[in-house]
Order: sequence, then C-alpha cells, then structure tokens
Amino acid sequence: MARWRWVVLPLGLLVSLGALLLLADALLRLYTVLALLSPLLARATLGAIVVLGLASVGLGIYRLWPFLRPRRRRRHLPVPRHSGEAATVNLLAVQSQVEQIQDQVARQALQQKALDLQSDRNTRALTIAVFGVGSAGKTALVNGLLGQPVGEIGAAMGTTQVQHTYPWTIANSPRELQIIDTPGIAEVGIAGTEREAAARKTAAAADLIVFVVDDDLRQAEYVVLKTLLGLGKRLLLVLNKADRYVESDLEALLDRLRSRVVPPLSSDDVVAVAALPQPLPQMGGGWLQMQPNLLPLQTRLADLLRQEGETLIADNLLLQSQQIGEAARQLIDGQRQTQADAIIDRYQWLGAGAIAVTPLPGLDFLATAAINAQMVVELSQIYGCEVSLEEGKALALSVAKTLAGLGLVKGTLDLLALGLQTNLATVVAGRALKGASGAYLTRIAGKSFVEYFRQNQSWGDGGMGAVVEQQFRLNQRDAVMKAFIKEAVARVVPIA
Repeated sequence: MARWRWVVLPLGLLVSLGALLLLADALLRLYTVLALLSPLLARATLGAIVVLGLASVGLGIYRLWPFLRPRRRRRHLPVPRHSGEAATVNLLAVQSQVEQIQDQVARQALQQKALDLQSDRNTRALTIAVFGVGSAGKTALVNGLLGQPVGEIGAAMGTTQVQHTYPWTIANSPRELQIIDTPGIAEVGIAGTEREAAARKTAAAADLIVFVVDDDLRQAEYVVLKTLLGLGKRLLLVLNKADRYVESDLEALLDRLRSRVVPPLSSDDVVAVAALPQPLPQMGGGWLQMQPNLLPLQTRLADLLRQEGETLIADNLLLQSQQIGEAARQLIDGQRQTQADAIIDRYQWLGAGAIAVTPLPGLDFLATAAINAQMVVELSQIYGCEVSLEEGKALALSVAKTLAGLGLVKGTLDLLALGLQTNLATVVAGRALKGASGAYLTRIAGKSFVEYFRQNQSWGDGGMGAVVEQQFRLNQRDAVMKAFIKEAVARVVPIA
C-alpha cells in the first residue's frame, strides 16, 4: 500500500494543479466579460466566488479533520529483563494509576502501600511463612529450625492463636531472614475463621511459604494450596510427622502429594521431616525420645535462599504491586461507572423529552443518534479516550442501526407497553410509550458504549451486536425494568 501511495500522491497533485489552473482561467474569462459591462460588478462577483471557495475549503477541512488528525501514540516502556525491573516498572505504573482515584482516603492508603513497597525493597528481611492446618506441627517445625523452643506446641488445634515472627540466620544468606509462625487454617468457629483469614493474609504477603501437612492433602488444604499457587506464590510442601510411616509408605505418600499439585512442584520442593518424633519404647521399660529430623527441609531452604533469595523478594514485590494495581483499577472502574451512569441517565431523559414533545413516526431511533453523539463524547472523556463529535455521531448511528437490525426497537416497544399501560390510562400510555422507549434505547446504547470504552475502544470478539444484545438482556431484569418504568412515569408522562 505504501508503494502505491508514492504513485497516487504526485498524480493527485498534478490533477489538483490542473483543476486549479482551469478554474483560474475560467474566473479570468468571467471577470473580463463582466468588466466590459461593469467593473464594479466584475469585482463583486469575483469577491463572492473567492469567499464561497474559501468557505467550502474550510468546511471540508472541518469535516475531515477528525479523520486526518494524528492519533496520540501510547508510549511503550522497555520490556523488563527480570522480575526486579518488572516490579520497578509496575510500581511506577501503579503510582500513576492511583493518582486517578478520587476518593482521598482510598487514594492515600494505596499510595502509602506503593511507597512502602518501593522504599524497603533493598533493606527489608526475606519473610518465610510457616502455614497449614492446626496440629500439623507448624510450631514444632519453627522451634526445630530456630534451634530453640520459642512457641508452645500441643496436640489440640488452635494452639497458635496469633502469629509470631522470629529472626533467623543461615550461612551465606544475602538477606536477613524472618520466620512467621501462623495460626492454623480449617478451624471451626468464628474465632477459627478469623485466625485463618489472618494466616492467609500473612502467607499472601510472604516471600516464601512453607506449607506443612501431616498426611495426604485434605480438601480444605488443597483449596488453600491451589489458591496460593494461583497467586504466583513460591512455596515448599512439607510432610511433617514422617516418623509414623515405614519407608515404602512414606515414598508412596510423597509421590501422591507431588501428583496432587497442579502445576506440579519440583520434586525437591516436596520434602518429608519429623519436627517432633514420637517416643519409642525401650527394652526394659521407659521411652526414648528421638531427635528431630529437619535436614531435608534445612538443606532445601539453604539452597533455595542462596540461589533465589533476591528473586523471591523481587517476585513478591511484583506480585504485591500488581495487587495494589488491581485494587486501584477496581476503584477507578467504580468511580467511572458512577460518572457514566449519571451521563446515561441525563441523556436518556433528554432524548425521551425530545421524542415525547415531537413524536417521531414509527419511533425512528436513528433520528436520536445526533442527541446520543454528545453522550458518546462525554463517556469517552471519562474513560480517557479521544472521540470527536463527528466520531461520536458515527458511533451513535452504528449502534442505532444495530439496535434496529437486531429487532430490539420493536422488542423495547413490546417490553414497555405492558408496564406503562398497567400504570397509566391507555391513551396517556400510548403517548408516553415513544418517549419512554427512546429513553430505554438510549440507555442500552449508553451501556454498550461503556463496554466499548472499557475495552480500549474495542467491541471484542463478538462485535457490536453481541455487546448491544448483552446489555439489552441485562437491563431486562425485573428489578431494573420496574425502576425504569417508575421513573419513566414520573418524567415522561408530564411532557406527553
């Protein structure tokens, strides 16, 4: 296409120049003839022709300008080379996004979270959350890793009721380390549910999760494990109380645990330990307390922290910045939706008033596209898009044709007729029906445009028809329709 442009452009310029020369020659001949009759008449005629010509050129430029003006190009940021760079780029994008939030309290809270992430990324300790059901042996495992009894252990679920954070050191670690002993999950009662929520929050913020089980995965454990992996969290799955199994059964259980996790963990990330082995009976009476066996976990943790320590922190920083960005996006979507609803509500009743005062034959909704064009422009401004009035007219006309082509104009008339006749006298309802139907169709069009702008000026894979039809179905819900008819009776009937 670019190759042909260089041929067509000079040819077009030559044709235009030839046309201008012919026009100039014709004007000169006309001026000469008129000058023989009256020089004043010749000058007046020539002046009028020039003014009309300039006006035509100006009108043409005005009409074509929306299609000729250059689009603002989005600035493409360089592709991050690793998760640390990605986290930095994402934090900058999040800070820009948060500034758009109008709620001052929410905006300041998210800004503070983003600043906290940015400020302590190079100095904060790497956090390891020990997580799992109550009585799986989490606190005993923490005691074993730290080499001292820092937490109470017991058989009853709920022994750890609040989380505890302990400093930890291993040789050659590039960062300070912290181990967090979390309350158990899947406990009964309101207090148990609250403790589980706190434990999940801690795990979601940790750099590494040690997920402790004492048997094959229970349903509650599997659901939480799948959720954490879905968040992108890095974790080790630790089978505690391994001393209860003979070697063959233990290997079979470890294989089952590995097969349960999708996507699968590395075989090195599923280990068996005995944080507090059961005492063994001795010959002649008494019991022998065996020493804890945490070596598989200690070895894996040491290797993992030395090889991936900085990556764990960068990945977690990226994940948390994405979560802040998602929270900001939801708040911005909410405030945009509120503003868009107010615009749609205003224009639907403006259109209804125009139709009710001057009823259009057969409710030609295409005629209201001019009114809806300004609605399109205002909606585009809310979503940060650039749409001119001419483009708004084209979009409004396209949606109007789609509504008619899908049979939704007639469907709207049928839908509203019964509701209005139930609330009003038949004669009054007949006069108000056209105005209310125009308002309802404007509402459907407006909701469709919102989806168009939310998807970055795209109608999606299904096209305009799918979006319009979906909005028509959504607004057919009983509660929505009753509220609309009630407002239509209050607004349109006095005009009709």
